[in-house]
Amino acid sequence: MRYFLNLFSPETYVSFSNSNRDRSGFRLKQKNMAAKVQTGDRFVCYLTKVSRWVGIFEVESTSFIDTTPIFFEKDDPFVVRFQVKPLVWLDINKAIPIHDASIWNQLSFTKNVDPKSQAWTGKFRSSLTPLSEEDGRFLEFQLLSQVKESREFPLTEKNKINVRQQSVPYVSSIPTIPIDESKKTGEIQTVDVGEIRESIRIQALLARIGETMGMKIWIPRNDRNAVFQKWQPDSPLPESLPLNYDDLTLRTIEQIDVLWLKGHSIVRAFEVEHTTSIYSGILRMADLLALQPNMDIKLHIVAPDERKEKVFQEIRRPVFSMFEKGPLSKRCSYIGYENVSKLADEKLLKFLSVDVIDQYAEQA
Repeated sequence: MRYFLNLFSPETYVSFSNSNRDRSGFRLKQKNMAAKVQTGDRFVCYLTKVSRWVGIFEVESTSFIDTTPIFFEKDDPFVVRFQVKPLVWLDINKAIPIHDASIWNQLSFTKNVDPKSQAWTGKFRSSLTPLSEEDGRFLEFQLLSQVKESREFPLTEKNKINVRQQSVPYVSSIPTIPIDESKKTGEIQTVDVGEIRESIRIQALLARIGETMGMKIWIPRNDRNAVFQKWQPDSPLPESLPLNYDDLTLRTIEQIDVLWLKGHSIVRAFEVEHTTSIYSGILRMADLLALQPNMDIKLHIVAPDERKEKVFQEIRRPVFSMFEKGPLSKRCSYIGYENVSKLADEKLLKFLSVDVIDQYAEQA
């Protein structure tokens, strides 16, 4: 078993967190390096810009080419892929800073280096850089221990800015500069993400509608900074879901774009789909029903009005028709962006029943 670096920017960290977390990708020019990785090896995951260790992946396949987007909504450049099983994947505030004394003073490439120098960053100029077995085993132990200890490492003000600048997945006409192309310090360069994408605005509207109706709101932790720029909740959002499910189910539910909660129950679940494929949110809903076939909640795919037929086409896929309680098309409806805006403008919204949402939804 060998260890290799797997580098994430704040942006690709968020995108991977919101994916099925079963594939990791690298640029095509790294194809030869990827060929050296074998099943059973480990990827040690490092988050650039905030300089933290975030995870350990077990490699479950040899490398292959796959153009299905993981990190970008289209033209994803990370097409050299591996099937992986995350052994550890930490929230950003629990990821371990490389400058923490317990790490810095033990790694072979940092322990004799002045923490203020940039000499150590050469190790981080490219994903798939091999780590020594000693360093790899040490980092794996530290990350596995952090899962149990769950220590908090608050972000510095500088890191908060870096995360905010890059934490919203988006489609850019200017390619993001990846870690392996940085010529100076090995840290990814700042990218201007421009305006918050339309899907974030809709996500914020759905949250505001639910809160106005008296619901508690859940937004995935990695989306909150972006959503809060469009909507300020009246009370803090919960840090964990008050639901009695197994860990795998909870991890799936936590990534759904908007949940309306009442007590210990999910009242409605919304996936906002602004992508060309209109698939990732539907797949997440299907995963949820597969994990909890007796779950009786109403699911909604929210997408631009011009994408309605594409949503219906995806929901009616044969693979989604075999659930114990009937096909996904009977349990998951479509709501257009325009209808979300109309509902948000209802003057008597706070007096309406939550079932009013069904008047704005359409079945496949």
